Amino acid sequence: MTRTSAPVDAPGTDHWEGLVTAALLGTDRRTPPGTAPGRDAPVALLDAAAAGTVRRRAGLRPARAARRPRPAVPDPRPPLPPAAARRLTLLLADRPGASGGSRRGSAPDLTELLPQWLAAANARGFAPPPQVLPALLDAARGRTDLRPAALEFAGPRALWLARLNRDWRFALRSAPGGGAALPQPEDEERIQRLWQEGLFAERVALLAALRAREPAGARDLLASTWATERAEDRLMFLDSLRTGLGPDDEPFLEQALADRSRNVRATAAELLSALPGSALAARMAVRAEACVAIDPTRGTPTGDVTPAGEAAAVIVVEAPHECDPAMERDGVVAKAPAGRGERSWWFGQLVEAAPLASWSRRLGGRTPREIVALPVADDWQGELHAAWCRAAVRQRDAEWSRALLGEPSAPEAGGPGAVSLAERAKLLGTLGAAERAEWVAGFIAAHGLSEAFQLLGVCAVPWAPPLGRAVVDALNIARDGGSYPWSFSGVMGLAERCLDPAGAARLDALLAVPDEPENASPGAGGYWAEAFQRLVTTLRLRATMFEELGPAPQ
Repeated sequence: MTRTSAPVDAPGTDHWEGLVTAALLGTDRRTPPGTAPGRDAPVALLDAAAAGTVRRRAGLRPARAARRPRPAVPDPRPPLPPAAARRLTLLLADRPGASGGSRRGSAPDLTELLPQWLAAANARGFAPPPQVLPALLDAARGRTDLRPAALEFAGPRALWLARLNRDWRFALRSAPGGGAALPQPEDEERIQRLWQEGLFAERVALLAALRAREPAGARDLLASTWATERAEDRLMFLDSLRTGLGPDDEPFLEQALADRSRNVRATAAELLSALPGSALAARMAVRAEACVAIDPTRGTPTGDVTPAGEAAAVIVVEAPHECDPAMERDGVVAKAPAGRGERSWWFGQLVEAAPLASWSRRLGGRTPREIVALPVADDWQGELHAAWCRAAVRQRDAEWSRALLGEPSAPEAGGPGAVSLAERAKLLGTLGAAERAEWVAGFIAAHGLSEAFQLLGVCAVPWAPPLGRAVVDALNIARDGGSYPWSFSGVMGLAERCLDPAGAARLDALLAVPDEPENASPGAGGYWAEAFQRLVTTLRLRATMFEELGPAPQ
């Protein structure tokens, strides 16, 4: 029987501690036990430590064998094809900065391909080779963005390993029940036991999983212990209701508006405002509409939209003069941030929480595009349009998003309603993938790539052909114009991961070193050729990766 060892409390323990103390303080300040002070003290200390180490190792008594761990739960998924398994080993063996220089060269960055590989393998339902699990867990430990896909792919064997290695404990915190299978909706006893007795992370994961499968059951489970939960826990649990949010959640969220925690109240109000038919949304509509009106007498005469000699309609704003208790109960934060006026702060919160459909009725039956095109008096346009942007994102309203985005050729600083590219990126997220790609392609065609990085980040992968062509054409124009090449490294990295691999062949013409214009950066031509070589190589590698994994499920 295998035995471990335990140290014997033999005589000489104080002697060993004395040697350690002398080593820490130095022999000039502390004479080692059993030796004389002087020049020979350091050598005597080392000799005594060597002898003491032998005694300590020899003086061990056998102990009972530790209990063997239970075997890992079987993984029923089919194994990876051999070529895909070899590819995974190569991807995991690559390390950032392994070349030791700042210049990447023409070799693909394998660490940036690992997330795509994991997503593709998970979509096909493969199980990993057991021997790669330590490297996979190490990669997920160092990169939190990899963890969801890596742990899904790793399966139960990785969780078994995580119980034996403290460095991988993050895997247990990320899985409900520490790797145990989630109870089925009909298994009420197991659900209640995990909800009542589980760790906080396990309860959050359980609630999120149940919410995705049975929204009403998850909400009822949360309501059963709501009054006894800590404020910070209530906030996290409430956030899980974003999944599957619907009108049936309104009574529970209305009760949460009276919560003791300001953050809980604010989150409940935000969720209710995302339900345009809720009572809170109606209350906010009344307040917001009282602040905004059409004044047809303040515009300038125009013959384009109105009869000659008449004044064009203008939106006028009268922000609230106070934040009353009813507004605070409905989620309006009374204290404005530093540097922000109180009235504009309250006004923005009211508008972003009001149903967007109410503005057509309030503003003369106009469409969202016609409303956004109206001038706004007294410098309130930025505040009003920014609040409408937040409302369109919260309510996932595509029509309002299109109106606020405007045409892709509008100035880079913002469209009719967007005051920043970050807001435009959020508005694009409410549109379908094809429409998103088409809009961003038009933006790049009009403005180039210098302002497009945030917008490209919200486009579906692989990029649609029109968007891919727009990016490559813009990169080619930048190269031919002698632009500073390193300023496009971020976009080039995105292109390596997001361009459709099927389009690699059409990039071969870009691999030659171009003639450098007189005003070009020194060595720019070589850099561009190297970057395009890496792009083409990476696209072909991605195509090979997907072929090795086999066809994707339909």
